[in-house]
Amino acid sequence: MTIPPTRAEQQAALDAAYRHCAAIAARHGKSYHLATRLLTADRRPAVHALYAAARTADDLVDVPGADPAGDLGDWSRAVLAELDAGWSDDPVRLALVHTYRRYAIPVEHLVDFLAAMSSDLEVTGYADLAALDRYMWGSAAVIGLQVLPVLGTAPGVTREEAAPHAIALGEAFQLTNFLRDVGEDADRGRVYLPADLMAAHGVTREQLVARRHSPGFRDLMREMVAVTRRRYDDAAPGAPLLARESRDCVRAATALYGGILTEIERAEHRVLDRRVRVSRPRRLAVFARRLTAAQLARIGPDRVSTPAPGPAG
Repeated sequence: MTIPPTRAEQQAALDAAYRHCAAIAARHGKSYHLATRLLTADRRPAVHALYAAARTADDLVDVPGADPAGDLGDWSRAVLAELDAGWSDDPVRLALVHTYRRYAIPVEHLVDFLAAMSSDLEVTGYADLAALDRYMWGSAAVIGLQVLPVLGTAPGVTREEAAPHAIALGEAFQLTNFLRDVGEDADRGRVYLPADLMAAHGVTREQLVARRHSPGFRDLMREMVAVTRRRYDDAAPGAPLLARESRDCVRAATALYGGILTEIERAEHRVLDRRVRVSRPRRLAVFARRLTAAQLARIGPDRVSTPAPGPAG
């Protein structure tokens, strides 16, 4: 590993790394990326870095090369070593290392996330919701905990107080993904619907792979939509606990991603033969509603102090 010899060269590499992460977020996470535009400029690059790192690791599993376990292992060992060293020549890992160190994010969150990605190479289903929740600790809950220090908390509110709501929101987003992507996940040999609920509704893995809808599948999806909405309900009290200037980003992301559940219902739960999504006009309408509130929040009376501005994003 070669560290750029001058401070100016290091800063140039870091700025380029954050721009690279922003491009990944814009390409792959349109709703998330739109919501991040409501953040202050100093917070935005860190969220892009966390998204890009998660996406990169996830793609090593979901869009694998010849040796996905080896590729993920190599990437994991590299990022953990670089986190300790404080530098990386890889742009995504460099931005992640800088974000982790700047916001004092516990390395355990990254370790747990990487363990969840590794389990995707071996585990193909989950017996019940409790088992799925254990998986989501690494794939979703710790994502919420990583983002929380970047968003900041309101005066007098500790991270520990806000953490349960950040966890619930991460899980709600993840469950929404699972419901939207049932068919795609089945094609990869994985099912993220609890096996006991599938059995209760007469739904089989073979049915998911064949993309066959049925009244039982519709009822299963209806039940899982209700489960997911309860996670959003658990997350909702967390928004007022955040730094004032971060709340509208979270509320916009919640509205945009939670809107996928509404689209699933409008499609009569037919997610096996189509990919439901929130339309671009709907995304822009949500963004516009939150934009004025976000601008007002940045001059509000209860702003908390933030770290020195980082790279623009």
